[in-house]
Amino acid sequence: MKDFWNERYSQAEYIYGEDPNAFFKESIDKLNPGRILLPAEGEGRNAVYAASRGWQVEAFDQSAQGQVKATQLADKAGVSISYTLSEGIHPDYSLESFDVIAFIYTHTAPDIRTTFHSDLLPYLKSGGKVILEGFSKGHYQHQQSNPHAGGPPEKDMLYSLEEIPLLFPNLGIILLSEVEITLSEGVAHKGEASVIRYIGEKR
Repeated sequence: MKDFWNERYSQAEYIYGEDPNAFFKESIDKLNPGRILLPAEGEGRNAVYAASRGWQVEAFDQSAQGQVKATQLADKAGVSISYTLSEGIHPDYSLESFDVIAFIYTHTAPDIRTTFHSDLLPYLKSGGKVILEGFSKGHYQHQQSNPHAGGPPEKDMLYSLEEIPLLFPNLGIILLSEVEITLSEGVAHKGEASVIRYIGEKR
Protein backbone atom coordinates (compact mmCIF):
# COMPACT_ATOMS: atom_id res chain seq x y z
CA MET A 1 0.00 0.00 0.00
CA LYS A 2 2.92 2.35 0.62
CA ASP A 3 3.90 2.21 -3.06
CA PHE A 4 0.28 2.76 -4.11
CA TRP A 5 -0.01 5.95 -2.08
CA ASN A 6 3.40 7.26 -3.07
CA GLU A 7 2.42 6.90 -6.72
CA ARG A 8 -1.00 8.46 -6.10
CA TYR A 9 0.51 11.48 -4.36
CA SER A 10 3.35 11.91 -6.88
CA GLN A 11 1.41 14.26 -9.16
CA ALA A 12 1.61 18.01 -8.57
CA GLU A 13 -2.15 18.28 -8.04
CA TYR A 14 -3.58 17.57 -4.59
CA ILE A 15 -5.86 14.66 -5.38
CA TYR A 16 -8.29 15.45 -2.54
CA GLY A 17 -7.85 19.20 -2.87
CA GLU A 18 -6.17 21.67 -0.55
CA ASP A 19 -9.25 22.52 1.51
CA PRO A 20 -10.17 20.56 4.65
CA ASN A 21 -12.91 17.97 4.79
CA ALA A 22 -16.17 19.81 5.52
CA PHE A 23 -17.21 17.66 8.50
CA PHE A 24 -13.73 17.89 10.01
CA LYS A 25 -13.73 21.67 9.62
CA GLU A 26 -17.20 22.03 11.09
CA SER A 27 -16.32 19.79 14.04
CA ILE A 28 -13.02 21.38 15.11
CA ASP A 29 -14.34 24.91 14.59
CA LYS A 30 -16.68 24.24 17.54
CA LEU A 31 -13.78 23.31 19.85
CA ASN A 32 -11.12 25.29 21.63
CA PRO A 33 -7.76 24.67 19.94
CA GLY A 34 -5.53 22.14 21.63
CA ARG A 35 -3.43 19.20 20.49
CA ILE A 36 -4.75 17.08 17.62
CA LEU A 37 -3.61 13.80 16.04
CA LEU A 38 -4.35 12.98 12.40
CA PRO A 39 -3.59 9.37 11.42
CA ALA A 40 -3.15 8.53 7.72
CA GLU A 41 -3.12 12.24 6.89
CA GLY A 42 -2.02 11.94 3.28
CA GLU A 43 -1.37 15.28 1.59
CA GLY A 44 -2.06 17.30 4.72
CA ARG A 45 -5.18 19.33 3.95
CA ASN A 46 -6.81 18.73 7.34
CA ALA A 47 -3.57 19.12 9.29
CA VAL A 48 -2.83 22.46 7.66
CA TYR A 49 -6.34 23.75 8.32
CA ALA A 50 -6.17 22.74 11.98
CA ALA A 51 -2.80 24.46 12.35
CA SER A 52 -4.24 27.61 10.78
CA ARG A 53 -6.90 27.59 13.51
CA GLY A 54 -4.33 27.43 16.29
CA TRP A 55 -4.15 23.68 16.88
CA GLN A 56 -0.88 21.94 17.68
CA VAL A 57 -0.87 19.27 14.97
CA GLU A 58 0.69 15.82 14.96
CA ALA A 59 0.11 13.68 11.87
CA PHE A 60 1.42 10.44 10.45
CA ASP A 61 1.18 8.50 7.23
CA GLN A 62 3.06 5.72 5.46
CA SER A 63 3.61 7.79 2.30
CA ALA A 64 6.82 9.80 1.98
CA GLN A 65 5.30 11.61 -1.00
CA GLY A 66 2.29 12.55 1.13
CA GLN A 67 4.63 13.97 3.75
CA VAL A 68 6.42 16.07 1.12
CA LYS A 69 3.16 17.55 -0.18
CA ALA A 70 1.81 18.15 3.33
CA THR A 71 4.97 20.06 4.22
CA GLN A 72 4.68 22.12 1.04
CA LEU A 73 1.04 22.91 1.81
CA ALA A 74 1.94 23.96 5.36
CA ASP A 75 4.70 26.22 4.04
CA LYS A 76 2.26 27.77 1.57
CA ALA A 77 -0.18 28.48 4.41
CA GLY A 78 2.55 29.76 6.72
CA VAL A 79 1.85 27.21 9.46
CA SER A 80 3.80 24.47 11.21
CA ILE A 81 2.79 20.82 11.53
CA SER A 82 4.60 17.76 12.83
CA TYR A 83 4.27 14.95 10.28
CA THR A 84 5.86 11.55 10.90
CA LEU A 85 6.38 8.71 8.45
CA SER A 86 4.84 5.66 10.10
CA GLU A 87 2.53 2.77 9.27
CA GLY A 88 1.25 2.66 12.83
CA ILE A 89 1.40 4.40 16.17
CA HIS A 90 4.36 6.68 16.65
CA PRO A 91 6.28 5.58 19.77
CA ASP A 92 6.99 9.12 20.97
CA TYR A 93 3.36 10.05 21.63
CA SER A 94 2.63 10.54 25.31
CA LEU A 95 -0.38 8.88 26.91
CA GLU A 96 -3.45 11.11 27.28
CA SER A 97 -1.80 13.95 25.37
CA PHE A 98 -4.31 14.71 22.59
CA ASP A 99 -7.54 16.69 22.79
CA VAL A 100 -8.77 15.31 19.45
CA ILE A 101 -7.94 12.33 17.25
CA ALA A 102 -9.50 12.64 13.79
CA PHE A 103 -9.91 9.72 11.38
CA ILE A 104 -10.83 11.21 8.01
CA TYR A 105 -11.23 8.51 5.35
CA THR A 106 -8.76 6.23 7.10
CA HIS A 107 -9.91 2.99 5.50
CA THR A 108 -7.91 -0.09 6.43
CA ALA A 109 -8.08 -3.82 5.81
CA PRO A 110 -10.58 -5.58 8.10
CA ASP A 111 -7.90 -7.58 9.91
CA ILE A 112 -6.19 -4.45 11.24
CA ARG A 113 -9.13 -2.04 11.45
CA THR A 114 -9.91 -2.53 15.14
CA THR A 115 -6.32 -2.20 16.32
CA PHE A 116 -5.59 0.75 14.02
CA HIS A 117 -8.41 2.73 15.61
CA SER A 118 -8.63 1.51 19.20
CA ASP A 119 -4.87 1.36 19.82
CA LEU A 120 -4.71 5.14 19.50
CA LEU A 121 -7.27 5.77 22.23
CA PRO A 122 -4.78 5.68 25.15
CA TYR A 123 -3.23 8.83 23.65
CA LEU A 124 -6.53 10.72 23.97
CA LYS A 125 -7.12 12.85 27.05
CA SER A 126 -10.09 12.24 29.31
CA GLY A 127 -12.86 14.36 27.83
CA GLY A 128 -11.09 14.34 24.46
CA LYS A 129 -12.94 13.78 21.20
CA VAL A 130 -12.66 11.32 18.34
CA ILE A 131 -13.91 12.64 14.99
CA LEU A 132 -14.47 10.24 12.09
CA GLU A 133 -15.80 10.51 8.58
CA GLY A 134 -15.50 7.58 6.20
CA PHE A 135 -17.35 5.87 3.41
CA SER A 136 -20.10 3.49 4.48
CA LYS A 137 -20.88 0.15 2.90
CA GLY A 138 -23.79 1.91 1.20
CA HIS A 139 -21.22 3.92 -0.76
CA TYR A 140 -20.45 0.86 -2.85
CA GLN A 141 -23.43 1.59 -5.11
CA HIS A 142 -22.08 5.09 -5.86
CA GLN A 143 -18.70 3.61 -6.75
CA GLN A 144 -20.31 1.37 -9.36
CA SER A 145 -21.78 4.33 -11.26
CA ASN A 146 -19.14 7.01 -10.63
CA PRO A 147 -15.41 6.29 -11.06
CA HIS A 148 -14.58 9.48 -9.14
CA ALA A 149 -16.75 8.71 -6.11
CA GLY A 150 -13.69 7.70 -4.08
CA GLY A 151 -13.08 5.07 -1.47
CA PRO A 152 -11.46 1.64 -1.57
CA PRO A 153 -12.82 -0.76 -4.20
CA GLU A 154 -13.05 -3.56 -1.64
CA LYS A 155 -16.45 -3.42 0.05
CA ASP A 156 -15.10 -4.96 3.26
CA MET A 157 -12.87 -1.89 3.73
CA LEU A 158 -15.92 0.37 3.99
CA TYR A 159 -17.39 1.22 7.40
CA SER A 160 -20.68 0.03 8.88
CA LEU A 161 -22.67 1.83 11.56
CA GLU A 162 -22.67 -1.26 13.75
CA GLU A 163 -18.88 -1.54 13.95
CA ILE A 164 -18.12 2.06 14.96
CA PRO A 165 -18.83 1.61 18.70
CA LEU A 166 -16.65 -1.52 18.62
CA LEU A 167 -13.74 0.46 17.18
CA PHE A 168 -13.99 2.99 19.99
CA PRO A 169 -14.93 1.11 23.17
CA ASN A 170 -15.59 3.17 26.29
CA LEU A 171 -16.23 6.36 24.35
CA GLY A 172 -19.54 8.10 24.79
CA ILE A 173 -21.34 8.65 21.50
CA ILE A 174 -22.09 12.29 20.69
CA LEU A 175 -22.92 11.69 17.03
CA LEU A 176 -23.24 8.54 14.94
CA SER A 177 -25.04 8.72 11.61
CA GLU A 178 -24.96 7.54 8.02
CA VAL A 179 -25.72 10.33 5.57
CA GLU A 180 -25.87 10.94 1.84
CA ILE A 181 -23.73 13.90 0.80
CA THR A 182 -22.20 15.41 -2.32
CA LEU A 183 -18.41 15.49 -2.18
CA SER A 184 -16.21 17.96 -4.03
CA GLU A 185 -12.73 17.19 -2.73
CA GLY A 186 -10.16 17.41 -5.50
CA VAL A 187 -10.38 14.94 -8.37
CA ALA A 188 -10.72 11.77 -6.29
CA HIS A 189 -13.75 12.53 -4.09
CA LYS A 190 -16.41 13.89 -6.43
CA GLY A 191 -20.13 13.30 -6.54
CA GLU A 192 -22.73 11.53 -4.44
CA ALA A 193 -21.39 9.63 -1.45
CA SER A 194 -22.66 7.63 1.49
CA VAL A 195 -20.61 8.36 4.60
CA ILE A 196 -20.56 7.62 8.29
CA ARG A 197 -19.98 10.51 10.67
CA TYR A 198 -19.01 9.94 14.26
CA ILE A 199 -17.99 12.01 17.24
CA GLY A 200 -17.14 10.25 20.49
CA GLU A 201 -15.91 11.51 23.84
CA LYS A 202 -13.49 9.71 26.12
CA ARG A 203 -14.99 9.22 29.54
